[in-house]
Amino acid sequence: MEKNKNLIISNPPNGVAGIKAIVVSMQQIAKRMSFFKAFKILQKLNQKNGTDCPGCAWPDPSHRSRLGEFCENGIKAIAEEAMDKKADPKFFSNNSIEELKKQSDYWLGQQGRLTHPMLLSSNNTHYTPISWNKAYKLIGDSLNALNSPNEATFYTSGRTSNEAAFLYQLFVRMFGTNNLPDCSNMCHESSGAALYNTVGIGKGSVTLNDLYKAELILIFGQNPATNHPRMLVALEKAKKKGAKIVSINPLKEAGLVNFKNPQTAKGLVGNGTKISDLYLQLKINEDVALLKAVMYKLFKKSASDSTILDSDFIKNNTIKFEAFKNEILSNNFDELVERTGLDITEINELIDLIVPRKKIIACWGMGLTQHVNGIDNIQEVVNLLLMKGSIGKEGAGTCPVRGHSNVQGDRTMGIAERPSKQLLEKISENFGFSPPTQNGLSVVESIEAMHKEKVKVFIAMGGNFLSAAPDTNYTTEALSKCDLTVHISTKLNRSHLAHGKMGLILPSMGRTDKLVKNGKEQFVTVENSMGVVHSSKGKLTPPSLQVESEPIIVANIAKATLKKSKVDWDFLTNDYGNIRDLIDKTIAGFENYNERVKNPVGFDLPNGARTGNFTTPTKKAKFTINKLSENNQKKDEFIMMTIRSHDQFNTTVYGLDDRYRGIYNGRMVVFMNPNDINNHNLEKGSIVSLYNNYNNKKREVSGFSVVPYNIPKGCLATYFPEANPLVPLELTAHISHTPSSKSVKVKIRK
Repeated sequence: MEKNKNLIISNPPNGVAGIKAIVVSMQQIAKRMSFFKAFKILQKLNQKNGTDCPGCAWPDPSHRSRLGEFCENGIKAIAEEAMDKKADPKFFSNNSIEELKKQSDYWLGQQGRLTHPMLLSSNNTHYTPISWNKAYKLIGDSLNALNSPNEATFYTSGRTSNEAAFLYQLFVRMFGTNNLPDCSNMCHESSGAALYNTVGIGKGSVTLNDLYKAELILIFGQNPATNHPRMLVALEKAKKKGAKIVSINPLKEAGLVNFKNPQTAKGLVGNGTKISDLYLQLKINEDVALLKAVMYKLFKKSASDSTILDSDFIKNNTIKFEAFKNEILSNNFDELVERTGLDITEINELIDLIVPRKKIIACWGMGLTQHVNGIDNIQEVVNLLLMKGSIGKEGAGTCPVRGHSNVQGDRTMGIAERPSKQLLEKISENFGFSPPTQNGLSVVESIEAMHKEKVKVFIAMGGNFLSAAPDTNYTTEALSKCDLTVHISTKLNRSHLAHGKMGLILPSMGRTDKLVKNGKEQFVTVENSMGVVHSSKGKLTPPSLQVESEPIIVANIAKATLKKSKVDWDFLTNDYGNIRDLIDKTIAGFENYNERVKNPVGFDLPNGARTGNFTTPTKKAKFTINKLSENNQKKDEFIMMTIRSHDQFNTTVYGLDDRYRGIYNGRMVVFMNPNDINNHNLEKGSIVSLYNNYNNKKREVSGFSVVPYNIPKGCLATYFPEANPLVPLELTAHISHTPSSKSVKVKIRK
């Protein structure tokens, strides 16, 4: 039986971090930069008035550790962004597009920082250098040659600063379109839509301190040890203060079992901290079934114990409760339990933890959002919290954990294809033009429009659009049909190789790079996952004099494109404080911005759900009726979810190991239940293909090695972006249009 001889499959560890995390972190740094450079940036990483980590959006505590306020994956992010190696014009002259396409995403990322603007002309085989002025002119001429501004789309990554995002959306709307797709479209768009509908704000309601006051923390569809490791420190502290923690996730993740904090003696030489008091491995996308079963029992129990539900909160602060209650009680409890794949005793344990507690926090990641019924998943979580009165009080509330370091800030700054009326009115008032009111294109809609040649210019500020997007082959075709593709990037990635008739790569500064304008060091601002805005200042010399900051790149594109503009773009970029003054006048919650951001810990944005002052039309939180998943899984089908490895952050691949799942030297793996492996006459390491046939279009990816794993029967897990070709573009969440990357039907064969 064919096997991958290079791949090593071992048993997952019983816990995470500890000394091993320190060793791996130092190895990652040593491979990519000098000790002096590493020390210079790490001592300021996530410190007050320091450099914000370009990785996840987990908030910083008020008290920062002197040993280092960062994690293993934060160090990997710094090592990637600030590496010494450079992808300069000589590199591109030595490597054709076709040669680069043959390389892995990992290899591409290891070629170093981009140093010069590069152009791929029509029918050329190599990127060649181009001056900044000519690049700006090419973009401006291409945009102005369009029949309509809506023939261009402007993508944004979550790494972008508030200042760059604000200028970007302002330029795009002055150009005349709301085509502002964002990486949020592919991750937490469902969270925003569900929370806005139920509690009036599309963000979480809790603060970091709330976690330390919670009685019960529910973690849905999340793997903190890999995606936001510093969350484990907060969970450890919550446990010490008496909180119970329940993890609800199909995969048994080592980080949710035991955490060895490398900054404590117990973590270095002891047994660490047990994180989960209860671990529920339900079937993929059966969260609504689980929650309905739990709430069904809560209603039954409340008939004889009126303290279980918060009746006063429900009466005074919510609407639609009776309709919600009737729907829950109309379900068949046994059928709900069967759908989850859990044992009834496990569900009863969860109910017993919920019944006596009122301070409950629900955290979730993309395990809830990336489904066709993603909004239903999150609204059902909110229903449970509302029943218990667990929103709008200390130690309780909603906690969607965002992936990228400023993805939430992008949205706040106006990066939105469906902008609010209030935002457009403020823009009109402050800038003297009427911004477009027609909804723009989301990520999926942009891909469809490019494929149909309705969008002819694609501009991306940051990110790796192709590797993040679903339906990889279709998305590649869509990008290739554009007249011009532009990527504002720090490093080479797969998207640069899926170009239009002409392709531009514009090298930008990263979070770690120092920017000096007119003799003054500039700083940018970001918003973390809990709505705190704070500053970030780079400490390192950029890799080349040709590398520009994102705000300056945006301003120069605007100058080359807009023939009549009342905005003095040079004035704004001469001092970023001038940009913040405009944000102050335009975006609610940023009043007196430049003064407030001087606070070393930043400032909180307004959050009605946090204080119990719900900003819905009725000024009350809303109970909702939500549908069960519609997987309709056939006997020979599996439900596949895409996941990250531990050597990965979003689309950036740091290495080929996933030691928390026992995988070394490979990424083409499929995690399967051992019984499913036996039933398909497979064994550990067998090479298989996964395929499906949505809407009569066959999609297939070959070369996966089978890995026995603790995952429910009928479920599979694979890494993205390798498995993204199997995610149909049309398989998206209702309303939010988020790709359903966590519940894709596939079949398997040798």
